[in-house]
Amino acid sequence: MLRGAEVSERLVAGNDWSGRDAVGLRLTECRLDNVALDAAELRRASIRDAVVAGGSWANVDAGEAFIKRVEFRNTRLTGISFANATLEDVVFGECRLDLSSFRFAKLTSVRFDDCLLAESDFYEAAVKATVFSSCSLVEASLAGVTFDDTELRSCDLSAIGNAERLRGVRMPWADIVQSADVLAAGLGIEVAE
Repeated sequence: MLRGAEVSERLVAGNDWSGRDAVGLRLTECRLDNVALDAAELRRASIRDAVVAGGSWANVDAGEAFIKRVEFRNTRLTGISFANATLEDVVFGECRLDLSSFRFAKLTSVRFDDCLLAESDFYEAAVKATVFSSCSLVEASLAGVTFDDTELRSCDLSAIGNAERLRGVRMPWADIVQSADVLAAGLGIEVAE
């Protein structure tokens, strides 16, 4: 039974918790190696001081979760929902987060390194002190998102939705030039032939 369970100071390796009800689960000071949580219910879960290496968390519902000081490495998170979640001091390294939802989420000091975030939804998310480095944000939706002290480096912004919401981000000049068409469209600038 994972619902409301408290797991601390453990190495969890190779477990298949796919589809499980883990609402309110509390993970503290744990390492999860190649754990499958596909389609699990992690609403209102608390994950602190943890490492998640490998495994698959595809289509997990982590709505209203609190995630602090957690590192995800090479984890498949396709379709995960972090709706209304709070993420603080979190690192996503070489993760698949395509089709993920960060709707109404609060992200503070989060780092995305070499991640696939294609078609992700950041509707009304508050993103602060966050770095996106070498990520694909192709067709991601930025409707209503707010950025504060956030940096995008070497990211693919092709067909990003609501590019005007990038106000407040820092980007290297070369990246601005590379994304000029997307940024111009976001400002309503028509490119003359």
